[in-house]
Amino acid sequence: MAQPRFQFNRQLVSHFIETAQPYFFPPRDEDDRQQDNNTTPRRVKYITKNTWIFLGLLGVLILTVVSVAFFLTVGLTLLTNAVFPDFFGKVAGGLVRTIQGFIQSNVPYITLGIIVISGIIFASQKGKIANRWKQWSLLGLLLFLLLVVNGLNVILSYAFRFIDTALNERNADTFWQFMIVYGLVLVAAIPIIVIYRYTRLKLGLMWREWLTKHFLGKYFNNRAYYELDSNAINTQVDNPDQRITQDIKSFTTVTLDFLLDILDSILTLFSFSAILYTISKALTWGLLIYAIFGTVVALIVGSRLVSINYNQLRLEANFRYSMVRVRDNAESIAFYRGESLERGQVIDRLMSAIRNFDLLIIWQSIITLFQLGYNYFTRLIPYIIIAPLYLQGELDFGAIAQASVAFSQVLSALSLITNQIQNITEFAASINRLGEFYESLDPKEFKKEKEQTSFIYTHKASDVALENVTLHPPNSERTLVENVSLNVSNHNNLLIMGASGTGKSSLLRAIAGLWNSGNGTIYRPDAEAILFLPQKPYMILGTLREQLLYPNTEKYITDEKLKDILKTVNLPNLADRFDFEAQENWENVLSLGEQQRVAFARILITQPRYAILDEATSALDVKNEERLYQELSHMGTTYISVGHRPTLRQYHQQLLEIFDGGHWELTELAKK
Repeated sequence: MAQPRFQFNRQLVSHFIETAQPYFFPPRDEDDRQQDNNTTPRRVKYITKNTWIFLGLLGVLILTVVSVAFFLTVGLTLLTNAVFPDFFGKVAGGLVRTIQGFIQSNVPYITLGIIVISGIIFASQKGKIANRWKQWSLLGLLLFLLLVVNGLNVILSYAFRFIDTALNERNADTFWQFMIVYGLVLVAAIPIIVIYRYTRLKLGLMWREWLTKHFLGKYFNNRAYYELDSNAINTQVDNPDQRITQDIKSFTTVTLDFLLDILDSILTLFSFSAILYTISKALTWGLLIYAIFGTVVALIVGSRLVSINYNQLRLEANFRYSMVRVRDNAESIAFYRGESLERGQVIDRLMSAIRNFDLLIIWQSIITLFQLGYNYFTRLIPYIIIAPLYLQGELDFGAIAQASVAFSQVLSALSLITNQIQNITEFAASINRLGEFYESLDPKEFKKEKEQTSFIYTHKASDVALENVTLHPPNSERTLVENVSLNVSNHNNLLIMGASGTGKSSLLRAIAGLWNSGNGTIYRPDAEAILFLPQKPYMILGTLREQLLYPNTEKYITDEKLKDILKTVNLPNLADRFDFEAQENWENVLSLGEQQRVAFARILITQPRYAILDEATSALDVKNEERLYQELSHMGTTYISVGHRPTLRQYHQQLLEIFDGGHWELTELAKK
């Protein structure tokens, strides 16, 4: 299926907001969601009231951090000047005079007012960020550490300038003084940088944990995982497992990195531009024009990379899934000797990924070619402009090194997009994948499909009943059963029979609420009152105890009671072979017949009002089948069965036979 060509557009921003913002601030109020009219494309008005509030809070946080950093800078400057007045006056006399000017002005009052107002603003949003204080605190700490690291870089640039000038002038005293300054700055900088990097990784880890749980909650809600089954023919979202595991991890890490890199670039731009401007105005303006040119070119080329990276993520996931599928069906493939076919299918998916990756590396090479020329050429510019000024005696020798450092820092800040375009395009692709997935998990998406066609209504009732039900497969006009009406009340058990492919199991899916394409009405009790047993029982990853108690694994049952139930389903030795706390690969350890009896044990433990059995005894002999059905009858559970064996008739009171074309016949069976 061809994928759309994604660009840096409104849809991308919408996907980013819906995915990234909830961890820090809810992107939508509940009334906004209720008024959503499900137009296509969804969420056209992507900047909502809450998004603007979030951006405002982020701006307020930045101002608060800058204000706190200002007071810290003032305090440290005055303290250092008081302890080392001669040396500090010589080195940073201009800074001392600037700070003293700030103190005598209204700046301290303004910054203090910013801190107070920021507290009031955050307090006004307490209801929405009360349980998000950890992430806001860590984000504030990161911004503060970013300011500190940037300030240390500025100090180091001046230290290098004085060191180089002292060497050129052969001034040993000044040289060693600034070497000491440089060493002290390093001693202070190293732990700060370590703390900054740890905090950055920690916030990313916390974000990943929250976002993964958030997506999992939506994935398992309203049976979205079933609607988005990767095995479905018309699934709209491919490989949801990869989007939850890999894409979320990449998204949280890269988003945080880009946010901090952008802020770092802004701080670097302001701090080192000031240094660069004092050295050479021509160098500063030339640099700005050059960086804008590089950014425009990178964006033009990068827009093509977004769709290629999107396809690469999808194709790699398809290849990985094909390998997982072989592993999960290894025995069946071995019995059929289907290695050649499976190998061919896996290689086909591999080659699709390889072909797309070949296209990807061509475009990456084009960008790399541009980036290398862009970066190498810029190394000459500072020397071309600054060297004549030094040779004419207008600048000291250290100014050349400082100008070179400042130039590279400013260029790096202005060239963030140019140098990171490959990562940005990968990031944009993952945003779109997560955004599509997020939208597909919205219950309104499922309702939207139902509103476009007729569907089967489900109502709560004490008994299971069907009223004029016509059933179609999802996304198909084929009629499986037409206008069927029946009632399955207490001790009036139903057997459904018919040729393979006529829709017997499909009717059970409709009763379970999994399929609703068609029309008519189904009445049924709450889901907790019904237990479904498929032909291939689901064996969970867990202990033998959890296997028997599933789906109510928290329920307490004594070991003796579990042993009695195992005897009832003719598995008396299972508790001897395995301890109840043993964890095994139960699908491989137990035969299909044993698995079906374990599934029956779940009915005896759960004791539901209704049991719906889809070929649930197909792997059992007639005696074991009779034993289990008799136990169901004694327990008082009403059941609906799908099967082929004539022996099943004796355990049911009515028979529904389904024929091709949607025809059916309901008859009463002779009571035993």
